This record gives sequence, structure tokens and C-alpha cells, in this order.
Amino acid sequence: MRAKPTIMKFGGTSVEDANAFRNVAAIVKTAVHSQPVIVVSAIAGFTNALLKSVEKAIAGDAKGATRSLDADLARHNAIAKELLKAEAATSIEQVIGAARAEIRQLHRIIAAHPVTSPPLQDEIVAFGEHLSSQLLAAVLREAGLAGSYVVARRCIRTNEEYGSATPLPSTDESTRTEISPLLHAGKIPVLGGFIGSTDKRVTTTLGRGGSDYTAALVGAALDAREIQIWTDVSGVLTADPRVVSNAQTIPVLSYQEAAELAYFGAKVLHPKTIQPAIDKNIPVRVCNSREPKAASTLIVSKSEATPQTVKAIAHKSGITTVQISSARMLGAYGFLRALFEIFDRHRTAVDVVTTSEVSVSLSIDDTSNLPELVPDLEQLGTVEIEKDRTIISIIGEGLRTTPGIASRVFSVINDINVSMISVGASSVNLTFMVDEAHAEEAIKRLHRVCFEEQKELSADYTDKKVGLRRV
Repeated sequence: MRAKPTIMKFGGTSVEDANAFRNVAAIVKTAVHSQPVIVVSAIAGFTNALLKSVEKAIAGDAKGATRSLDADLARHNAIAKELLKAEAATSIEQVIGAARAEIRQLHRIIAAHPVTSPPLQDEIVAFGEHLSSQLLAAVLREAGLAGSYVVARRCIRTNEEYGSATPLPSTDESTRTEISPLLHAGKIPVLGGFIGSTDKRVTTTLGRGGSDYTAALVGAALDAREIQIWTDVSGVLTADPRVVSNAQTIPVLSYQEAAELAYFGAKVLHPKTIQPAIDKNIPVRVCNSREPKAASTLIVSKSEATPQTVKAIAHKSGITTVQISSARMLGAYGFLRALFEIFDRHRTAVDVVTTSEVSVSLSIDDTSNLPELVPDLEQLGTVEIEKDRTIISIIGEGLRTTPGIASRVFSVINDINVSMISVGASSVNLTFMVDEAHAEEAIKRLHRVCFEEQKELSADYTDKKVGLRRV
């Protein structure tokens, strides 16, 4: 029986320049024995450039839209010239030239008919992964590996929701059809993440976290041994390193813990990314492509609670809270349904919800529909809006059943005003809201108490035990 494959996904910063591509090839070389399947993002910054080019085309500037991509296309050519022999570099140059011609034609169509932009935008944005995957396959071959480019559109089948398409069940079969023969032939399949196609073969994209999602979908279809997400940080950290400079790598997380962390601000994984892995019980490992030997985080179906219970502190800033107060709530039914129907009608997602006898408070991070929302909400009661808030979430297995956690958390920040406390809705999450101006201080204090002081106490206890043994 053949070994189960390992899915290795490399993000945009992992393929940002020639050195990064060379580093990826070295990482893949060490994993040849585990039947790697490579999923790669567009090179760093290129997806944003492609999206901006579409905006220019919609505004009617087709020529300017195409010219705006010249520097990024030149980056691809420069990487090819540095890493590939002349013949292979020329082949990639021709691929890039053909891509520019196709993009130019799409820009012209959008400029003339802006209403056509949603599907054509996906067609244009997909060129980021289309080019990076062909380039990486060539770089792998140059390194003596059997890199084989796979057209991602033929693997990931989706509905027609352009910009954020949903994969269809037929993805499993189409992925196996494209990739399994290559694995049996000893090849290393390389495909772009983020890209799919409809049953009519029209290109779609999977939206935010799309390349990670592709990796999980491919892993589920191939019954992978492990899905590896290679990024520019050493696994999932105990807090945002931009706030806590000495944040530590978390060795093991459960799927639920990882999903809560991602939802409440951690940037490593998107919640839907790991759903196919959950469905097939496939471990997900988050690794650092810049330091392959550094610590990583393994995400599994279940993980043990740690001695301090808390595993990480996540936060999400730029939050707005909305409070609706009405005496009609008291003893009434149907109020919450009417309230959430308004948010549903205005396509506005809600993060945290707390209720009392006569009021409901909830948080949103997208305020674009707030001017239309408020008048409808005022039909239900008095509406109060507070901006510039931050959600802080304490994550860890056993939070719900461990006595004293809430007391320990809130005693550390007893001089910082806290609102919208939510505990018990999830067994691994305690969430609350603070003013944005005090968020960093609150996170630093919590990290110090939950991790740094606990580590010191543990080390001190170990030293004492060693001393006693010596005596």
C-alpha cells in the first residue's frame, strides 16, 4: 500500500522572491519520502495588485489597469531568470507573456462592460496562483525534484458565487482524478490555491483564506496523512506578537480551539480552512517556512487541557457595539428573531451577543450598512452605538469547567472597563469587550499572568524539587 500524501501549502510570503522559492524547494526536498502535494499562493502582494487593476478597469482605464501589473509580472520573470536554466526560464517568460495578454483582454472587456466584472475579476485574480504554481513546479524540477504543474480549476469544483465560492461535493472526485495518477507516477503535484471553477468551467475564487482552504480540500479528497500550512511565523502563538513581543508557540491545539482563535483575530488560519480536515480527522500543522526547524503547532481533533488552562489570547480591534433597549422585551417572545432578521436583511454579521431582561448588546466589525441598519433597529427600541472597541478572547480546553478562571482574568484588568462578557457559550472560550485604547495593556497583562508568571512558577518549582533531591 502507498503511503498517505502530505499536503504542503506555502503562502505568499513563502514565495515572495527568488530566495523564498529556493527555500521552499529545500523544504520540499526534505519531505519527498512523505509523498508531498504542494499548494501555493500568489507571490506576496500580487493578489492585491490584481484586485486594484480590476478597479482601474471598472473605472474605464483598461490600459492603466494592465500597465499597473508590469512590475509584479517582472518579479516573476526575475525569479525565473535567477533560479532556472535558460530554456526553462524562457518557457516561464512565455507563460507570463501569455498571461499578460489574457489579462489585458479581460481589462478591456470590463472597461467596456463593467457589469461583467464579478466573474471576470475572479478570472483575473486567479492569475496570481496560476503563475506562482507553474513557476514553483519549474523551480522544483530545477532542484532535481519531479515537480508537476496541476491546473487547480480542474480540481476544485464550486458554485457560482464569484469572489467567495463554495466548493461542491464533486471536488473530491475531480481532485483525485487529477492528482492520484501523478502520485502513483512518483511526481510532486503543484497547484495554485484559492482557485476553482463552476460546472460550466468558469473560473471562481474561494475568498479569504482561499489557499489554506484549497489545501484542506485537497487533503480531504486524498485522505492525507497531514496538512501543513507553511507561513512566516512559528506556528500559532499565545498572543499577537505585534502586541506581546515574547509570545510563545502553542505545541498542540484542538480543532475547536483553533477555530475560536481564528474567528477572534488570529491571522494564521481562517475558521472554514480547517473544516474539511475536521470532517476527515486530518491533523493540520502550522510551520515557519523561514525557519523550517523552528517550533510548529499541531492542530488535532482533541487536545489536552494545559496546567494553566489558558492556551492563547486572541483579539479583534475596530469593533462597533450596538445596544438595543426596549421594555417590550420583558416576558415577550419573538423579539430576538425580529432583531436578527434585521441584521440578516442588511447582510451584516454579528460576533458577540449578550442579553438582559430589557436590552440586547451585540458587536459587529463591518459597519458599512450601519446607516441603514439603525433606522430599522429603532423600530424595536432605543439604539446606542459605541465605536473603537476591541474583543479579547481567552482560549483553552477546560475553561468552562475550571474554577477561578474568570476571577483570575478579570482581577488582572480590574482598572479597565469591561463589557459584553460572554462565557459558557463555548467550552473553550471566554470573551469580553474593552475600549480600543486600553486593549494592548489588557492583553499584555493577561499574557504575563497566564503564561510568563506561570512559566516562572513552574521553573521555580522544578528548581526546588531538584534542590531537595540533591539534599
